[in-house]
Amino acid sequence: MPPKKRSAVSPKSGAKGSKCSNKDVESRLSAEKHEDKDTGFVALCMDLMVTDAVCDQAWIMWKKVSEAMDKIPDTTSHYRRIWGACLFLVVTDMGVVNFTFSDILKALDLNVKQFINLLRMLDVNVDTISPKVNGVLSRLEKKYNVSLALYQRFEKTCKRIYSETSVTKSTMRSSWLMFLLAKGRVLQMEDDLVIAFQLLLCVLEFFIKRSSPADLQPLYKSAVNPPTRTSRRCTGKAKVPSQEMDMQLLESLCKENECSVDEVRNIYQTSFSAFLDSSRFSGSQELPEMEDLSKEYEELYLINKDFDARLFLDDDGTLSPELMDLEMTPKKIQSDEEQTRVPPQTPIRATLNSIRQLRVDLTSAGDHPSDNLIVFFKNCTVDPSDEIMMRVEQLGQVFGQRFAQAVGHRCLSLGKQRFALGVCLYYRVMESMLKSEEERLSVHNFSKLLNNSSFHTSLLACALEVVMATYAGNSFRTAMSSSGSGNGTLEELDLCFPWILDVFQLSAFDFYKVIESFIKAEPSLSRDMVKHLERCEHQIIESTAWRDGSPLFELLRQSCEEYPVEQAEATATLSQPLQHSHTAADLYLSPVRVSVNQPMPVDSTTSDAATTLNPSTPTTKPSIQSARQLKSNSLTLFYKKLYRMAYLRLKELCARLLAAHPELEPIIWTLLQHTLQNEYDLMRDRHLDQLMMSAIYAICKVKSVDLRFKTIVTEYKQLPNTDQETFKRVLIRDSQYDSIIVFYNLVFMQKLKTNILQYSSPRPPPLSPIPHIPCSPYKYPNSPLRVPGSNNVYISPMKGSRSSPGVMTPQSRILVSIGESFRSPDKFHKINQMVSSIDLSLKRRMDGGSTPKPLKRLRFDMDGQDETDGSKSSGDSTLIQKLAEMNSTRSRMQVQKMMEKSDVWDSKFGKKE
Repeated sequence: MPPKKRSAVSPKSGAKGSKCSNKDVESRLSAEKHEDKDTGFVALCMDLMVTDAVCDQAWIMWKKVSEAMDKIPDTTSHYRRIWGACLFLVVTDMGVVNFTFSDILKALDLNVKQFINLLRMLDVNVDTISPKVNGVLSRLEKKYNVSLALYQRFEKTCKRIYSETSVTKSTMRSSWLMFLLAKGRVLQMEDDLVIAFQLLLCVLEFFIKRSSPADLQPLYKSAVNPPTRTSRRCTGKAKVPSQEMDMQLLESLCKENECSVDEVRNIYQTSFSAFLDSSRFSGSQELPEMEDLSKEYEELYLINKDFDARLFLDDDGTLSPELMDLEMTPKKIQSDEEQTRVPPQTPIRATLNSIRQLRVDLTSAGDHPSDNLIVFFKNCTVDPSDEIMMRVEQLGQVFGQRFAQAVGHRCLSLGKQRFALGVCLYYRVMESMLKSEEERLSVHNFSKLLNNSSFHTSLLACALEVVMATYAGNSFRTAMSSSGSGNGTLEELDLCFPWILDVFQLSAFDFYKVIESFIKAEPSLSRDMVKHLERCEHQIIESTAWRDGSPLFELLRQSCEEYPVEQAEATATLSQPLQHSHTAADLYLSPVRVSVNQPMPVDSTTSDAATTLNPSTPTTKPSIQSARQLKSNSLTLFYKKLYRMAYLRLKELCARLLAAHPELEPIIWTLLQHTLQNEYDLMRDRHLDQLMMSAIYAICKVKSVDLRFKTIVTEYKQLPNTDQETFKRVLIRDSQYDSIIVFYNLVFMQKLKTNILQYSSPRPPPLSPIPHIPCSPYKYPNSPLRVPGSNNVYISPMKGSRSSPGVMTPQSRILVSIGESFRSPDKFHKINQMVSSIDLSLKRRMDGGSTPKPLKRLRFDMDGQDETDGSKSSGDSTLIQKLAEMNSTRSRMQVQKMMEKSDVWDSKFGKKE
């Protein structure tokens, strides 16, 4: 901690745009009131014009930080930056922000990323960031990333539009200012990348039409409507009637930027035109004055108190991207044949490409049921057609209203466009699912499934989640809230998951049932989208499905009443492989409560599913044992996935915390598994990781292992996809929240005290088996596939329409990964020799006898599926099949040699005597 009365840092000029003078602040924040504080800290408080209460609270936080941190460099700049961080945290938490975000960045001489990293660093050491501050920081960071990407794209676009003159530079500044003003007034959600970029194109169209042809590049000179206005000042007098948008110009801009013309036209007609009509620029054919635009934006900026986006125009250091290489310059093309520079995959380009690809994939799909779907509907005992169409219409109205409420009330039609895309995907996936069920079960009557409202709502919600996540963009998709408790922070303002659940009033447990089947039924999903849906499933399992009112609790209660011994998941099955054979039909139609007198089919599992889908199948009365087999498939599979997720996280955290005590991991797992199975109500409105950390602490206590909760939390922060609210905001009782330590003392320990103490006795409870950990059930269609029998050869399947040559980079047109760099042609010759030798070997084998059947393990390697899945490989190339057969033969020959050496070889099949 620095000595008091350090030499004061001379305060800079007051906060920009503040409403009070330095003299007023000095009378309100006098040095006499803060003699116990460092004079440099007081000077910074005066510079930022904070109140006495803020100054006192920030000083308390500073003392806490200085005591917790090992070493702070003894320089004025380092102290000043940490003081500024404390001031920002306090004013944000108290809700009395006296300065803007740019003000404090300039006062501390930091850029956005540096300052946010400083705040995160303090939080790692001292837990200084509250959930409220965390929400503000996350929104600020996302808005900055979106604004940076937009400005970088704006600069490049303007260079293609305007010539290099001082006049056009002024025009560029004015157009950026008008865009900032329009975005702030039109959009409630300013960090929506796609809508903001579409609005930017509208602003550019507005300025191009009013520019002199001499200022434009040749491509846009013809777009200017004569006569050209050269006057620069907009006085608001003698206005001419408002000119409609130039569709030819707008189409050129959209084509140049690979954007949907219909969506940009929609933005122009509904949002940008309304902005013009509400401003004094309406009807004028002259360019607005830059000073007027800047003055209007200043008012908006001071209200929001975030960063000043005008500073992008001046390359201001506070908005520097630092090491964020968002828009990489393409490498020089060496080939003489390639004269066209390939555009880089910037965040905006990547998002627009994904949107365009989604539209291409859905070109063949309609927003109404196809002929094949109609046949499925007519084969039902009760035709669901009318109910399906009515449900889609009703949900479309709800979706549009909630979309406009979140983004902006003028964006209702944009919401309808996105909903229409979701409907196309919904019908296509439904048809694919029904075809698969028809082949699997050999039935044609799906009346019970197709008349299930929950199934349809979940399927449509999943399709819309794909659409919304595609528009959000992978680079700017907000991290999902993991607390599962609606607290009015970030997740309620984001359009990605779980927003769609709240829109449709859909339970997360019902939504989870459709995810796996949806992924398998839609092969056009990109790898990023499959990962996104898998993260949605993880979030549901860890927290969202455990919200109060979830049907999961009723299922658990019924399961415990029917099967008190087995309950949700028998521990004996934990070590068994997780079967990924359950379809959405199995999960939505699995029984909720089964009585021993309830009719059920006599045949196998396939017959069970067929009977559920088609009630007309003959049935008979079952035995008690067979009735237990009808326990809810959805609950059983959910708990299997829950256990495996819980164990993997526990294993990783124990590896960080208890490397010296490996014997504790199975004990902790036993306690956690017991809690999830028998005390599942502890998960209500809570998070799986809260129970996991509490179980670790409890076992360490009874085993006399010195492990502090703070240490557990510190290591937990380092795990991927964690949220600080998980340990800072835990439900205690009746909507009261506190830290995880309070939860452990008042809730967890009180509920499980007897069970926890058993582990300190000489005869502890038996240990739970370790769950079988399978590979992910989801196949990534564009993932490289390892060539069987090799350690470093991969083949990447590529769809013809997924990446066009114009989008791909020179390096991605031929992708070869052999585990080492190619610097000589020798390695290519080796690959050719390997393939040639394989072909020759196969030819010899084919001449000598029948080809041996490939091992199941090889199919697992190629399909990415569990070995026990039994699903057939599809779409494998001839080369992969030949390599698989060759590897199978080689493996069998190696086994044969080993057996002969042991002299225990069975000449017929190679079995031991």
